[in-house]
Amino acid sequence: MKVVDLFCGCGGLSLGFEKAGFNVVAAFDKWNEALNVYNLNFKHPARQLDLTDVEYCAEMVASYSPDMIIGGPPCQDFSSAGKRDENNGRGDLTVHYAEIVSSVRPTMFVMENVDRIVKTNKLTSAMQIFREAGYGLSYRIMDASYCGVPQKRKRFFMVGKLGEKDGFMDAFFEANLSDKPMTMREYFGDTLGIEYYYRHPRSYARRGIFSIDEPSPTVRGVNRPMPDGYEIHHNDPVQSKDGIRPLTTKERSLVQTFPAEFQFAGNKTDVEQMIGNAVPVNLARYVASAIERFVEQEESQTGKANT
Repeated sequence: MKVVDLFCGCGGLSLGFEKAGFNVVAAFDKWNEALNVYNLNFKHPARQLDLTDVEYCAEMVASYSPDMIIGGPPCQDFSSAGKRDENNGRGDLTVHYAEIVSSVRPTMFVMENVDRIVKTNKLTSAMQIFREAGYGLSYRIMDASYCGVPQKRKRFFMVGKLGEKDGFMDAFFEANLSDKPMTMREYFGDTLGIEYYYRHPRSYARRGIFSIDEPSPTVRGVNRPMPDGYEIHHNDPVQSKDGIRPLTTKERSLVQTFPAEFQFAGNKTDVEQMIGNAVPVNLARYVASAIERFVEQEESQTGKANT
């Protein structure tokens, strides 16, 4: 199955789908720095494209004759890290994604976003576009820590297929979830060389120190040092700040389940943002594997019906 990745970022979604056996043939994004990283790590081309130009984008994507389009339109206008104003402009990219997919009409598509998108009018508009184009829709908010990622990170995934009924993927989303969240120690063992680490809280009313015997909190697009004046929070699992440090940039990419050999390049601010914005590779692989199982079952049933 040939796949094109729109809003590809540095490639977490693409890599997860490749690891599940899909053939990603091209990728597009507007962010040049992320494209540079993508092209360092993949053999297929990733090109810069203004994804607000729906007609031209659809023409470019269609030239690859994809069976599936995957993508995560930028979500800052929906995110808890942003101002949550879906009309700031970037929220429109969700609708543009739906328009591009519906123009190209691949057999299937995947759209990924933050969990808060379910409360927005932009998602309602996008779903209407998909349905008018003939797609059945199935969606779920996935917690990455139940999908092979040592991180509490909730993301929205919607899968569409031409001619299907809504909810066709629901059982497949559920089938292989872990029965408990993955901890940092379960994923890394003792290779990090630490028992506790600092992650800058959004508010000092929240704790900032975490144990490797729990999942990491959501990896964000900034990575600040622990300030000298940080006071131990009552929920911090330590009594002293001695030896506590934030995770390094490389460690944060590993928490996002990028492989150790994955290459990042660019200034620190851009790289930290790429990592924070990325889809965890193992979460993408989980979703891709669920789609693969659905397709295999459908092909098996079709084969039986034809015999």
